[in-house]
Amino acid sequence: MPAVPQIPLVDVKAQYAPLIPELKQRIADVLDLGVFVFGPNVAAFEEEAARYLGVPQTIGVGNGTDAIVLVLNALELGAGDEVICPAFTFYATAEAIVRAGATPVFADVDPHTLNLDPESVAERITPRTKAIVPVHLFGRPAPLDELAQLGLPIVEDAAQAFGSPAIARTGVASTFSFYPTKNLFGLGDGGLVAVTEEELGERVRMLRFHGSKAKKIFEYVGTNSRLDEIQAAALRVFLRELDGWNAARREAAERYRELGLGELCEVPADDPAHVYHLFVCRSPLSDAIRAALSEAGIGNAQYYLPPLHLQPALRFLGYREGDLPETERAAAENFSVPLWAGITAEQQERVVEVVRAAAAVAVH
Repeated sequence: MPAVPQIPLVDVKAQYAPLIPELKQRIADVLDLGVFVFGPNVAAFEEEAARYLGVPQTIGVGNGTDAIVLVLNALELGAGDEVICPAFTFYATAEAIVRAGATPVFADVDPHTLNLDPESVAERITPRTKAIVPVHLFGRPAPLDELAQLGLPIVEDAAQAFGSPAIARTGVASTFSFYPTKNLFGLGDGGLVAVTEEELGERVRMLRFHGSKAKKIFEYVGTNSRLDEIQAAALRVFLRELDGWNAARREAAERYRELGLGELCEVPADDPAHVYHLFVCRSPLSDAIRAALSEAGIGNAQYYLPPLHLQPALRFLGYREGDLPETERAAAENFSVPLWAGITAEQQERVVEVVRAAAAVAVH
């Protein structure tokens, strides 16, 4: 009997493999020109991304974490200022707030969407609150309209949601990561800031290059965080493919529902603006299910355990276990199953088969 093939959590190469000849040519063109920083591909990608997102301008930066820091710095946030964000997200969201000199204040999440709960956010607003950083978690847009009604600047952490039609126009800025597993990915690190206000964009543009416009006069204390030319060349190719890739992700997500995965665990409720960076389920049996998936050679993961308010580096904020009950339950119960643009129906059928068997054994 042939061995069951390994199914990865994500197969990035399957997405870019058909594009390798074009990518090689784009990289060769960069080498021929010999301009590697602030070159024509960066400028072109910034224009193309701004057009795609429907914003006045975008600014390429070194990575997604820097993108958040630069926006908070451009907003002149710092010591004594509070920024509300979720604790059920990657560490970089809160880390960036601390790096900017402000204090993260964690709000709880909606158990059905795993995004920020606007009521929990409202309860945590004080005179020191200067901004909200919602995360479009796993590709699902946060409730931006409800958060906007709270009257504070919104900085969207959109690292997992490039391509969603519901993002980037509500907040004063949106930040993106091009880490290689993202929906829009690079061939290494990279990031982007999208702004809805031109003046804020110009400040971010200066801050990414030591607080300067032209390398001679320095108006701010900035940093060195630039999207490089080779990454921009690849991103221009991938941006062209993004809508098709996201459509394929949505088709795969729907197939999981059709295969009955929702009968075995809680699966993401469909949302037409969800771009499924990950397909994350919930179950009290998550440990047993993950063990079975791993035993079967199927990629899986559990996210954000412990959640940010219980991370060692953030103990100084004073949070304790039980402070964010929905966040803590979500962290304990979640597990992701394989999904990428191009996953086959047969692979998904195998995933559901293993989850079904694991759930049956765990129940009995």
